Amino acid sequence: MPRFLTMIRIDENNVPAEGPSPELMERMGKLLEEITKAGVMLDTAGLRPTSEGSRVTWSGGRMSVTDGPFTESKEVIGGYSITQCKDKAEAIEWTKRFLGTHDEYWTITAEVREITEA
Repeated sequence: MPRFLTMIRIDENNVPAEGPSPELMERMGKLLEEITKAGVMLDTAGLRPTSEGSRVTWSGGRMSVTDGPFTESKEVIGGYSITQCKDKAEAIEWTKRFLGTHDEYWTITAEVREITEA
């Protein structure tokens, strides 16, 4: 069965300062429990802010490291999941359910991509 990487993109400048509400965390927890019991979820996690990250770039034969925050980025990856689904449609359906757990003031984009098997 194919595996899918879902990258959750957020605008760090528009995330509530207090973070996710307890109600959101409860809804998310229930969905993650359901998707895990269904045997679909392989791994998932949120990511620390870009202010704590670094970018390593190889360009023109030179290596550079840039420490965050990455203010030039409108959207950054705020979390990810790796799922094993029968097809892309199923991966998208689980992703839609995940996004739907969020309150209406959140703006989130998810990119779903199949992982190439070697």
